[in-house]
Amino acid sequence: MADEADDRVAAARQLIDDTRYLTMATADAAGRPWVTPVWFAHQGYAEYLWVSRPGARHSLNIAVRPQVSFVVFDSTAPVGQGRGVYVEARAEQVADARIDWALAVFSAGLEADGGTAWRRSAVAGPAPFRLYHARSTAHQLLDAHDHRVPVDPSAPTTTAAGPIPGDPASAG
Repeated sequence: MADEADDRVAAARQLIDDTRYLTMATADAAGRPWVTPVWFAHQGYAEYLWVSRPGARHSLNIAVRPQVSFVVFDSTAPVGQGRGVYVEARAEQVADARIDWALAVFSAGLEADGGTAWRRSAVAGPAPFRLYHARSTAHQLLDAHDHRVPVDPSAPTTTAAGPIPGDPASAG
């Protein structure tokens, strides 16, 4: 059973690592839903970061209702072979005191994807963009039978021999 759980964790991590966009659902104060795709970077499979304009509909929604959900999925998968990680989270605009941390995570993701690191001046002061952060509260993986199965990709994984080499979550 532990092997099956570790396989699900590995599958969720692989999908998150291989996918550049998530599709986020937000709602305004009256409960009207809105969905938007955003390019994201993550840290430890629990912290998700993106850049948006504060006046964008999803940003305005987050300001009044921070509960969000999103899905990370392979949009190129053939019919019947879709995979997805569904995430429930609490989102917010990154506070000034945490911009350097968030910018480092976001920029590392950009650089790993062939992009260029952003500077603080691009997300602070008079800049039109801000960093946003979502901390996951639950993950589910879509399994081969089209069921959502609880999974925690941020949890350490082990083998009978101990921590998995190269797994930052199990190094702890």
